[in-house]
Amino acid sequence: MMKALLPLVSLLSLVIATTAYSADDAAAGAKLYEANCSACHGANRAGIPGTFPALTDVGKRLKAEQIKDKIKKGGGLMPPFTQLSEKEVEDLTAFLKQ
Repeated sequence: MMKALLPLVSLLSLVIATTAYSADDAAAGAKLYEANCSACHGANRAGIPGTFPALTDVGKRLKAEQIKDKIKKGGGLMPPFTQLSEKEVEDLTAFLKQ
């Protein structure tokens, strides 16, 4: 009986681990924001009028895919953040959508 359950338990562990990893992590996104975005957009996401846009309500103005695209490609004065992994872009987007 124990031998029969071992593959099932292993598979279940893998599914849980994968699900936990793939979930958007706004807390991790907050750390990424601090390291990559706050110098221009400010610690409180208020931006600098006329230079760097506020990100306080960016989740209301842009869809998640648009935010991800802007992070990856940049635009205006913002450089592309190609050094960020897909997971980091997802986490940063989750933070910005709050």
